[in-house]
Amino acid sequence: MHLALVVNPASGRHRAASIAERAAVRLRAAGHTAHLVEGADGASSRRLAAEAVATGADALVVVGGDGALHGALDLVAGGEVLFGLLPAGTGNDTARSLGIPTHDVDAAIDVLLAGHVRTVDLARTGDSHVATVIASGFDSKVNERANAMRWPRGNMRYNLAILAELRSFEPLPFTLTLDGTPVEREAMLVAVGNGPSFGGGLRICEGAVIDDGLLDVVVINPVSKATLLRVFPQLYRGTHVDLPEFERHLVTEVTLSSPGIVAYGDGERLGALPLTATVRPGALRVLAPPAPT
Repeated sequence: MHLALVVNPASGRHRAASIAERAAVRLRAAGHTAHLVEGADGASSRRLAAEAVATGADALVVVGGDGALHGALDLVAGGEVLFGLLPAGTGNDTARSLGIPTHDVDAAIDVLLAGHVRTVDLARTGDSHVATVIASGFDSKVNERANAMRWPRGNMRYNLAILAELRSFEPLPFTLTLDGTPVEREAMLVAVGNGPSFGGGLRICEGAVIDDGLLDVVVINPVSKATLLRVFPQLYRGTHVDLPEFERHLVTEVTLSSPGIVAYGDGERLGALPLTATVRPGALRVLAPPAPT
């Protein structure tokens, strides 16, 4: 195969380039053609990736995290070009959902070399595709706050943003349209999951399956601030689904609306609500291990 390795220069504290080089060596040794696509930033890397798809690449392999993946999905969704992923970001939730090793570079390269193609769904909203979770409410307000902070770096910035947002946060009025049926809720957050997790393993949509042709709409109904702070660690284990405030709907299309709230998808800012998300069954052909049985 002819594989284009798309490098996000900022991913993994600049580890992505070395991971891509390592992968290229092994792919070439196995008889494939592999070339690196690396721009000065995410936008230029995406432009070069689009050129690679247009000029005949058999597979587009993103070397980075969920944000880098998000920028490339539109280039391959619904098409014949295969998609590959070498995790090099901080979250890596898509890789985790697909069973691609996130802490073993050579094992992740082995997945590419095995050549198994798995067909999975994507969520589509406007002109964007999302592989993991669309988040709105408390979590998106935390993202907005964290993105405006310049210190500290990494997960600690997100943790501080949680504490800062919690001081003034109140339940938000949401209007949800679930496969055409309107539902009014006051909620702490609403998440739409193609896969189960976001934010580096926060399993907000625990139970979501990436190839079932459905989106999981999760509502966390109003809780006290103390409870919300206590619940957040449970998201890493998925045990929050046992809480009485947890609500889930399975749909093919959902519209979210809440005044002044923005949505994030794959950790990237999508824009202000209202927003409509529709499932695209089988939209992505990805080099990944077989689905668990």
